Amino acid sequence: MKNLYDTGVGQDITGRLASLRPENERQWGTMTAAQALAHCSVAMEFAVGDVNPPRMLLGRLVSWFAKGQVLSNDQPMARNAPTAKSMIIEDERNLERERARLLELVTRFVAAGPKGCTKHPHTFFGELKAEEWSTLMYKHVDHHLRQFGA
Repeated sequence: MKNLYDTGVGQDITGRLASLRPENERQWGTMTAAQALAHCSVAMEFAVGDVNPPRMLLGRLVSWFAKGQVLSNDQPMARNAPTAKSMIIEDERNLERERARLLELVTRFVAAGPKGCTKHPHTFFGELKAEEWSTLMYKHVDHHLRQFGA
């Protein structure tokens, strides 16, 4: 399964991030490209342990099912998947600034490897192993890059 700890996958993601332009048309959803990158950075901050949000009630109830659906295969995340309110970016963002922020977080996550991954439960999915975090972060960033054709 693809994950950010795989060097080739990490390089693919950084290349796709570099190719994202303001004129890339959104294929679904409501966020701009800059907002989507800021949104991905919030998730990466969870993965590297910079932010430790509390578990969501809905996640406590259904994460056992959703986790298996998302992390058990190489299927991309579904379009218009729901997101936690704390991760919704509504203000205007600068694409270059958000690209640099996300690249720094992805690079940091990859360089730290499994030992550098947070031990804190995911806000929705709960307890995740480092490899599961890596797969989830790959799928999440991939999802938003595909949203803009990158």
